Amino acid sequence: MADKKQTLGFQTEVRQLLKLMIHSLYSNKEIFLRELISNASDAADKLRFEALAEPALLGEDELAIRIELDKEQRQLSIVDNGIGMSREELIDNLGTIARSGTAEFLEKMTGDQQHDAQLIGQFGVGFYSSFIVADKVTVETLRAGGEQGVRWESDGQGEFTIEDVERDERGTRVTLHLRDDESEFLEAFRIESLIRKYSDHIGFPVALRVAGEDEDKVVNSATALWTRPRGDISDDEYREFYKHLSHDFADPLAWSHNRVEGKREYTSLLYIPTSAPFDLWNREAPRGLKLYVQRVFIMDDAEQFLPLYLRFVKGVVDSSDLPLNVSRELLQQNPELTAMRSALTKRALDMVAKLAQGDDYGTFWNEFGQVLKEGLIEDAANKDKLAGLLRFATTHTGDDAQDQSLEDYVGRLQEGQDKIYYILAENHATAVASPHLEQLRKREIEVLLLTDRIDPWLVDALREFDGKELVDVGRGAIDLPEDDAATDEDDVNEQHKTLLDKIGNVLEDRVEAVNVCRRLVETPACVVSGEQDLSPQIRRMLEASGQAVPESKPILEINVDHPLVARLSDEADDSRFDELSHIVLDHALLAEGSQLDNPAAYVHRMNRLLLDIEGGAGNG
Repeated sequence: MADKKQTLGFQTEVRQLLKLMIHSLYSNKEIFLRELISNASDAADKLRFEALAEPALLGEDELAIRIELDKEQRQLSIVDNGIGMSREELIDNLGTIARSGTAEFLEKMTGDQQHDAQLIGQFGVGFYSSFIVADKVTVETLRAGGEQGVRWESDGQGEFTIEDVERDERGTRVTLHLRDDESEFLEAFRIESLIRKYSDHIGFPVALRVAGEDEDKVVNSATALWTRPRGDISDDEYREFYKHLSHDFADPLAWSHNRVEGKREYTSLLYIPTSAPFDLWNREAPRGLKLYVQRVFIMDDAEQFLPLYLRFVKGVVDSSDLPLNVSRELLQQNPELTAMRSALTKRALDMVAKLAQGDDYGTFWNEFGQVLKEGLIEDAANKDKLAGLLRFATTHTGDDAQDQSLEDYVGRLQEGQDKIYYILAENHATAVASPHLEQLRKREIEVLLLTDRIDPWLVDALREFDGKELVDVGRGAIDLPEDDAATDEDDVNEQHKTLLDKIGNVLEDRVEAVNVCRRLVETPACVVSGEQDLSPQIRRMLEASGQAVPESKPILEINVDHPLVARLSDEADDSRFDELSHIVLDHALLAEGSQLDNPAAYVHRMNRLLLDIEGGAGNG
């Protein structure tokens, strides 16, 4: 067969990433070995799975991984007899990073080694860590069932070559040509210690061979970690297994290891990461647990075992009840799966609940809180448990940290208060400054400050907590705990009917109604939504996405005790009355976070008003 040698360029992002990695991960350069052994283990797992349908692919060979050291040639090789790669797979896997969020990832790199290393870990760069210690990397591989071996080679600077080679054995050999200052990784005792540290949990033998010696030395225990009793596994082993599983460089926040026996038998090992992956918000991205059946690898990203809102959970599930030939389609139809899914969801939420009792929950919430909120909408069965895990910013603290639970809020209820009040806003600053809070702030009534995009749907799904109704302070008539100064709303509107009708006639094209407001103290007016209307936040999101939104007009509520409203009431000039009425409404809309339909008209009105004021001052 003709030799087909090609020289190809790395995807631009890969080239940038390689440079950044060498800078950011050099202080933890030994992780390259963990990443390469993990890749070899995955290759062995995938071969064992494909051999279920084609036993000839596996043959009689025992699946294993071997590390070879050659001091004279300054080479370290990682060899496996797993699935191998075709020419196309080699180019796809080693020439590109086929993962969303690459550009965003690169933008977040700062030059701070610790920060950048954390980001790189989230991205899962695996193989590319080789270039931290090597100035050239050679990969030779033959796919199981294939006939043509392939060699890939690069110095990590911008290009790689790929060519056909003769190769008799399936699997992959990754050879690192070590830099002059990386001799420590040619020492057998150093490599042995790294294998025990990072790869003892690998379910395949990891052997060490030193050039010139006759025998291989198996270094690891070669027992899949999740199959061992919990009491025999150290915290460090759990952490290293997570890194093997996720290719994350950071320790997990929490984990849960459980074996179920009886009517159905399975083992699960679930992890909560410290940081969110870059594709967390891509609901179509691969997600789910690694599935084994009777310790035989079946598939990555088995999404059927956990609901979508728990897509950040990593882990393994090993079932004794599922058939070895199970597919994604069969999983959807399997009656055993419903019970397993329910149990695994409960276990994952129990992990989160345990975190909620400690100091790490702030970290968890900042990374995954918005995703967890999806559960209130999607998972009615666990609604109560999820509600207890929610965290919010509130007027009790005044800052934007989402660290207050609904239980905390209920514990601070005022005497006579039987509702939980909240406000929806585009951001924290708008929420805090909202005129809707004035009366509640005066009475020292706490309000939840909801600014996440999902919050309008969240409160619609939640509705109540601990028997207390959730009430939007920006919607309809607000029912506050009564006090001595409270006056019937209808009576107040009747007292000021002339003014309300006059303003309503001026603004009839822009507002549904004009009422006297009980919410305001310092502000002349505010706008509220009707009880059946979409919230302004949902309306703006739907409009931004190009969806049709039903026509609706806000209700204008005025503060009759405010000097501006008193001036409006006394205004004899109809033209000035009209101008002032429009300005009062415009200011109320701006304070609520809305955009004006006609900003130019507002500017003209304000200019005329300012000129009138100036003229009045000049004539005085």
